[in-house]
Amino acid sequence: MPGEGDRVQNQGCEGCHGPGSLHVDAGGGKGKFIVNPGKKPDACFQCHIDKQAEFSLAYHHPVKEGRMSCTSCHDPHGDDAKKPKTLSIARVNETCAQCHREQTRPHVYDHKATREGCTTCHNVHGSINQKMLTERDNTLCLKCHVDVSPANQIRVAGADHVSRMRSGSCWSAGCHTAVHGSNINDHLRY
Repeated sequence: MPGEGDRVQNQGCEGCHGPGSLHVDAGGGKGKFIVNPGKKPDACFQCHIDKQAEFSLAYHHPVKEGRMSCTSCHDPHGDDAKKPKTLSIARVNETCAQCHREQTRPHVYDHKATREGCTTCHNVHGSINQKMLTERDNTLCLKCHVDVSPANQIRVAGADHVSRMRSGSCWSAGCHTAVHGSNINDHLRY
């Protein structure tokens, strides 16, 4: 597409799709000797080396396994290509919702973090933590939901949680399992 390459720091078509001469030498035709980053993430990883490493972490989207591609979430030719990360923050939740509908549907009692964006709690490419969380479960929850009293009590919503924290973490202990929102209980238990 003429002019598209100007959008991404003067990156031309060949930077992602390989040498056009192979396509011409083969006599043209759709898909002949053209690298499709939608099918080969290595084309994206040439520049996005740090993201390739994230997809190698224990918990990650299945890009390297071929069950998803970078273009499942990122449109390198769209308007977001002008932005440094090719996906505007305003569209992150919308993009995640394409596959994660249950987590992003409306709830009677919503969790404020879901309004702030999926990346408030999740690394979108990969993580060392389950569910691709940016930190371990209780550490992550306590970033927003804790008051430490002078007696070294851990108080969440006015209730002492020291003994509860010893039994596990917020959701894996079975207390707050509906972390994205609830239609039953405002403490996000169901």
